[in-house]
Amino acid sequence: MQLSSRLQAVADMAQDAVSLADIGTDHGYVPIYLMLEKHLSYAVAMDIHKGPLQRAGEHIRSYQLQDKIVTRLSDGAEKLKEGEVDTVVIAGMGGALTVRILKEGARTLQNVRLVLQ
Repeated sequence: MQLSSRLQAVADMAQDAVSLADIGTDHGYVPIYLMLEKHLSYAVAMDIHKGPLQRAGEHIRSYQLQDKIVTRLSDGAEKLKEGEVDTVVIAGMGGALTVRILKEGARTLQNVRLVLQ
């Protein structure tokens, strides 16, 4: 899988993750790429909108990764469980939205490594 240079930089920063949540996943490419590269054992692809989440699910199934990457309709980190992942990616959003996600998800996000773009 070929990523854009922006997403490749994000994936490179998350390459040490064992489990990852991609908040605002859109197409699901970051968790798919990291799973294909054998970096992850588990991932959650999350988005607030059904359309992008369905698209991510299609991409995940096309790579036969549905047993390792779950999709979840979620506003920010709302549906992420405490301790579920060791790394969280929040990429491709404006600064104000990123700050809101971090504030509202502070409890869940306090003990994870954050990759922000």
